Amino acid sequence: MPNVTLHAFNWRYTDIIENLDSIRKAGYGAILIPPPLYSDPKGDQWWQRYQPKDYRVLLSYLGGKRDLERLIEACHSGTSRIRVYADLVINHMANEARDDRLNFPGEAELAKYKAEPALFEENRLYGDLSEGVFSSWDFNQAGEIDGGEWSDRGAVQYQNLSGLPDLKDSDWVLKQQHLMVEALVEMGFDGFRIDAIKHLTERMIDSLVDLAVFRDSFWFGEVLTGSDHDQAVFLDPFLRETWISAYDFPLFQTIREAFGFGGSLRALSNPLAQNNALPWDRAVTFVVNHDIPHNDGFRSWLLDRQDEHLAYAYLLGRDGGVPLIYSDHNESRHAEDRDRWLDVYKRPDLVAMIQFHNAVHAQPMHILFESDVLLVFRRGDKGIVAINKSSENQWAEFSTWGLKNPGKYRDLIHPHEITLAGNTFSLWIPPRTAQMWLATS
Repeated sequence: MPNVTLHAFNWRYTDIIENLDSIRKAGYGAILIPPPLYSDPKGDQWWQRYQPKDYRVLLSYLGGKRDLERLIEACHSGTSRIRVYADLVINHMANEARDDRLNFPGEAELAKYKAEPALFEENRLYGDLSEGVFSSWDFNQAGEIDGGEWSDRGAVQYQNLSGLPDLKDSDWVLKQQHLMVEALVEMGFDGFRIDAIKHLTERMIDSLVDLAVFRDSFWFGEVLTGSDHDQAVFLDPFLRETWISAYDFPLFQTIREAFGFGGSLRALSNPLAQNNALPWDRAVTFVVNHDIPHNDGFRSWLLDRQDEHLAYAYLLGRDGGVPLIYSDHNESRHAEDRDRWLDVYKRPDLVAMIQFHNAVHAQPMHILFESDVLLVFRRGDKGIVAINKSSENQWAEFSTWGLKNPGKYRDLIHPHEITLAGNTFSLWIPPRTAQMWLATS
């Protein structure tokens, strides 16, 4: 089953439906939608989706509950089923400047519910909207995470993230989260991304993912790390304490270093063996995610545009993990990002890479040639991936053992064909180029 996941970042639900034929044709197996919980319906800023007002309502600038139901139905029907994952924000609630800022949804919102009963009943997920769901008793009130506390697991879990009211892992809060997810599963959602998961206690995570009724869903979390220390403090305990998948930040950092100045592609031949990647069955792999372009502290993590192309060839060519493709609508405020990820989901080179990924799924990966600037590997006898990060032509001579011999292969990225014969083969890879050869006979 195809597993490449489109991160439809800040897309309106109707936009996803309208482009579903292109998404399905490109070979995606799943779509990650923005957080669907109630946020300001007039707030077009992407960050509004990460500040929920109420678990019991599905309504935002991106659409409402009926739009989501149509989206799920459209994804689950047609020539191939596409799974739908929801982005869940359960660490905190919205940071709002009002007197009752720790009451949710708050008196003003409850008045709206009463004034527009048809609208909110139509978008109700569960529960009684005549009363609030959270009060000040439901929040940790230990202050803000500050300075060196960002490396303190306890502070990160129990203090506020950028002023956002931090929910307790109390029985009442966990019950509401259970009811919310239960209702989303009943709607047809196939899985969930948990936002800011390193800020959650193990109890809060386990209370959802360990329930038998939710075990069939695909769960993954954003355990954001940028150093060995962060990995030891946050990611390693997460992997020990839970069974769910996570963003593969160790592999991402390895990719950055490998494609960076002075880095070596040899580091990508078997990163798991060097503890530089997550296990294949726990990894959600990526080249860029939404935090990197939008957070000034992470912008240095952005790859050069051509290196991003080469890195996608590596992720979609290698064995292991669930690749995540980020596609936005120019939400970045930085001029140099203009159109960089707009409609990237249907960019011809990525569509070709996804075709390769789907064709060689479950085929073993074997290195054919490696140097500091060149990496060539095969996937069973079906495919060959070649990546040249240098500014010069490169030749790779490798054994044809394990490949179709004689055999014809076609590069899905470029309109070229080769015929392999004999015991060895010499492959030419132009500068700053990736090739993905798929057997045609």
